[in-house]
Amino acid sequence: MSKILITSALPYINGVKHLGNLVGSLLPADVHARFRRQLGDEVLFICGTDEHGTPAELGARAAGQDVRAYCDAQHAIQADIYRGFGLSFDYFGRSTSPHNHVLTQHFYRLLDANGLIEERTVRQVWSPADGRFLPDRYVLGTCPHCGCEAARGDQCDDCGSLLDPAEFLRPRSALSGDTALELRDSRHLFLRQSRLVEALNGWLDTRTGWPPFVVALARSWLTADLRDRCITRDLAWGVPVPRPGFEGKVFYVWFDAPIAYIAATRDWAAQRPCGRDWRDWWWDVDDVRYLQFLGKDNVPFHTVGFPATLLGSGEPWKTADVIKGFHWLSYQGGKFSTSRRRGIFTDAALEELPADLWRWWLIANAPESADTDFTVARFAADVNKDLADIFGNLVNRTFRFAAQAFDGRIPSGGEPAAPEHALAGEIAGRVALVRHHHEALAFRRAAAETRAIWVRANGYLQDAAPWSLLRSDPARAAVVTRTALNLIGIAAVTAWSIVPTLAQTVLTALGADDAIPPWPATPERDLLATDHADRPLAIGGPLVAKISEERIAHLQSRFDGGERSPH
Repeated sequence: MSKILITSALPYINGVKHLGNLVGSLLPADVHARFRRQLGDEVLFICGTDEHGTPAELGARAAGQDVRAYCDAQHAIQADIYRGFGLSFDYFGRSTSPHNHVLTQHFYRLLDANGLIEERTVRQVWSPADGRFLPDRYVLGTCPHCGCEAARGDQCDDCGSLLDPAEFLRPRSALSGDTALELRDSRHLFLRQSRLVEALNGWLDTRTGWPPFVVALARSWLTADLRDRCITRDLAWGVPVPRPGFEGKVFYVWFDAPIAYIAATRDWAAQRPCGRDWRDWWWDVDDVRYLQFLGKDNVPFHTVGFPATLLGSGEPWKTADVIKGFHWLSYQGGKFSTSRRRGIFTDAALEELPADLWRWWLIANAPESADTDFTVARFAADVNKDLADIFGNLVNRTFRFAAQAFDGRIPSGGEPAAPEHALAGEIAGRVALVRHHHEALAFRRAAAETRAIWVRANGYLQDAAPWSLLRSDPARAAVVTRTALNLIGIAAVTAWSIVPTLAQTVLTALGADDAIPPWPATPERDLLATDHADRPLAIGGPLVAKISEERIAHLQSRFDGGERSPH
């Protein structure tokens, strides 16, 4: 048994997230956490809402709410949606927790004591109309790199470039629209990342199993030109800076947000003090494997900023062993965007269709090596084929035949023949391949091999045709039906991490009651087993209803027509 620590990038608090956010970190992290639990590993899956900084203030302003009340409401909304998608967090916390404030200030003091914090005067955007400095996201303008006219002050959504508000062309205030902006002096604190380039490169040299594009992005940052990072902002909402002269300033959201992974673990441990110690996962540990899941826009913060904080502290904190990054999921040829309300949002997705349909398509098409484009037509066609025609049809016709021919029970009698023994060896190989892809964090390949088991099971059932043997060779019909049902069980177990509700429905119908179905340790034996002969089958209706042409038209009208979540 291994100890596996999994964190997903914290979703911003400002509104319901879209499918791109879901597949970019949250969902694959959940799939891997579920898979690891199936193996019997000790898993801690941590996430939470990122509630500090300008996204929270701007969201609250737009909603006409106090920022704390806004964060409280939005956290509850997001947590409910993620439960609806079956995300199995061990703890879903908040970056506003007291533990995160304490830890953030702790890291700042250590970095300062180690000579890695420097106070500097910077030229910052001032809005006369607003009567205040405008931190990054309070400034909108034209990106100097790609020309996007709606770039934010910290990052351009179109090209992904990290920005400084002073770089903008034609800047304007996100609060008032004021274009008469000025540059004035303001004192801020910088994390001296440039002093940690050698340590960060040495750390990166010891990491393996990262996607090539994540390593390339990290290396492109870790050069002699690595700039020191400003870690304070002129805001009221955030972690206060414990330094004389910095009253009224807070830490930059990207300084405190990754520290919230640790703080959320402390909150998790505090829920049940007996037998839990958060330090077992973060402090001076060598028996924990730590995996981070995040979108490519978060790569610099997790390969430079956060490890710089941990390594620069001089304390024995656990750093990521593997960073699994994802490219973008695009929508109808353009970008999903929370700020622009473009795309399919998670609450609307759950209103329309069961979570497992979305989970399956997103994992089977995960943007691992390049961007993936989502269209309603492609989604419906793939789901209808994979879940309804292949997996659903396999389950439906096998159970229906067992109900008619064997009184709704797993049949006993007969001995497996050469076809079953050959099938058992083949399935054992396929199950091993699915496991290999999950362990390698190759989600599309894991889904493809999972689908291949369903296809092979359908092929076996069609070729063996137990319905044609019922009168002439009932023992053989029993063997084929039992083998098919055993194979359906194996197929459901290996699919459980991706489509947990559908898989659990099948396993329950087969009489299994494990909350976490163990990964098949002996698939050859399982396929040929007679252990469950005569067990009654819980026969139900169709496993997966196909998405009709009428529903496809409705989805296209709803999502292409611009209907968005009200949250």
